[in-house]
Amino acid sequence: MGDPVVVDRLVSDFLSLVRISSPSRREGEVARWLTGTLQGMGVRVDVDDAGTKLSGDTGNLLAQFPGTVPDAPALLLCAHMDTVVPCERITPVRDGDVIRTDGTSVLGGDDKAGVAAILEAVRIVRERGIPHGPIDVLFTVCEEQGLFGAKHFDIGRLRARSGVVLDCDGVDELIVQGPAANKVLFTIHGLEAHAGLCPEQGISAIKVAGEAIAAMRVGRIDEETTANLGTIQGGLATNIVPNQVIVRGETRSRSDVKLRQQTDHMIECFQTAAGRHRVTVEGREHAARVDVKVTQDYERLNVPADRGIVRLMRRAVEGRGRELTVRATGVGCDANIFNGRHGLEVANLGCGMRQIHTVNEWIAIEDLIGTASTLVEALRLNAAR
Repeated sequence: MGDPVVVDRLVSDFLSLVRISSPSRREGEVARWLTGTLQGMGVRVDVDDAGTKLSGDTGNLLAQFPGTVPDAPALLLCAHMDTVVPCERITPVRDGDVIRTDGTSVLGGDDKAGVAAILEAVRIVRERGIPHGPIDVLFTVCEEQGLFGAKHFDIGRLRARSGVVLDCDGVDELIVQGPAANKVLFTIHGLEAHAGLCPEQGISAIKVAGEAIAAMRVGRIDEETTANLGTIQGGLATNIVPNQVIVRGETRSRSDVKLRQQTDHMIECFQTAAGRHRVTVEGREHAARVDVKVTQDYERLNVPADRGIVRLMRRAVEGRGRELTVRATGVGCDANIFNGRHGLEVANLGCGMRQIHTVNEWIAIEDLIGTASTLVEALRLNAAR
């Protein structure tokens, strides 16, 4: 099988999409572009209330195309509309087979490469009469800030029970394992005092936090687990012993047991450090303490290699004369939500984007074509399952 896509149209769509600024919660303009494009393909577009719930300017977009093969299973094709910053003014530069930025912004191939590939694949199967089952096309909001669009999407609206999210780098690669993640919030309470007059009457929340962090395992814990402390806020002035510090972080693991262990370890570090700090002032004892809030950010992704969606995507890639790489990752995507919370069978398909989340982001047109072609073949094969 060759690459049955209209290359000029695919590239034109991609360039149009990346030129539209769409940071999280401000996806409205790209949503309007997509709505017009999808309606032009003869399908109704529904926008949910996720934007209202997230204080954004649009919700998730759902377009449901009818199948042409009786009783063929529906397939979900999903990508997200938002990009990371800087993305206010994106100037894509085409250099031969490569599209990159001018170095002042991200490109937005994460995830508009996935969006463009989905649009082209659906067009092709419909224009060329390629047999296919029902197609659920879902474009989500606010993925980059915590998979929030997927979390607020009513999964009961989908016909499909399996499919792919297009949201990882590389091409001809399928992510079937990804970590669960916990967000952790530590509020360390000390005791304020004048730093020059009577510092011994205070408990420095910054010092407590520092001791906890120094004792903590962070970064790469093992091949399945990572941890990070990302922000620290606290203190009022240099002449006041700080009475409060807030530390925010996360931990991720593809093992639920290791996730719990690392979370417990981080909590213990802060509690142990706080327990070492006490002071008596005017006959009253004061002790440092820490308030801990742990929030599950998302569940782990775990699609066994023998599941139907993996077999389907392997055959689709092989139909193009390529070989599918099945692998794990250390990041989450909308597929984590669809599998973990709702029991769907959704994997994450690579769509060619490279050096994402940087101003050096780029994509090869060949890979964009390959991704769209894989989807065309997957839709064809899915109708024959």
